Amino acid sequence: MKILDHLEEWLVTFLMGAATLIIFVAVVHRYAAGLAIPGVQDWLLSLSLSWAQELTIIMFVWMAKFGAAYGVRTGIHVGVDVLINRLDDKMRAKFIVFGLAAGALFTGVVATLGARFVWENGAHYFFFKLFGLSVEGVPEGPTTPDLEWATWIVYSAIPLGTSLMCFRFLQVMVSFLRTGELPHHDHGHVDGLDEEVPPLESNPYAMNDNLHPADKRANDGQGDSK
Repeated sequence: MKILDHLEEWLVTFLMGAATLIIFVAVVHRYAAGLAIPGVQDWLLSLSLSWAQELTIIMFVWMAKFGAAYGVRTGIHVGVDVLINRLDDKMRAKFIVFGLAAGALFTGVVATLGARFVWENGAHYFFFKLFGLSVEGVPEGPTTPDLEWATWIVYSAIPLGTSLMCFRFLQVMVSFLRTGELPHHDHGHVDGLDEEVPPLESNPYAMNDNLHPADKRANDGQGDSK
């Protein structure tokens, strides 16, 4: 369960870092290949990075699907709750549970339809061939233009990411029923950095002299006492 708790973070971090690196290498390759450096230019021109754009697009699609599941778990999705927050606690809890259940139902339906689409788009052929079953009449499925990967692998982000999103909706709903609290994301907080309150070295309002500002109420109290 601990692995599942951070699955989205690891995937999104890896995909984001890898996509950034690939884009950086492709850009450097493009400009360096235009430099007339004997030997180096011919070697760079022999390298084809035409697949880089397609791969980064695929990475961002996967990043978006698993990032959506991360958003449900951490509570960073935008929601309009002005009217719900005006209700009493009992009625508000019912609306929240209904919304979470509706989200789980919707993502469950999308994951099911996505899995069926992936199966009919080439996964059927792949797994039948993998286990030595007859693939007669089973379509092999298309491939991507540059990488020539089976498209069902790319489209697997839909059932996998949306299934995880459905699980997160159910997880948040169960947690809310137990504790009455929803996940809340603090945009000003950075993981790994502890917020420290700087110590107050002195309180100028406690000094009764003409060099520091004084509390008006304290001066009024002293005037009354005199």
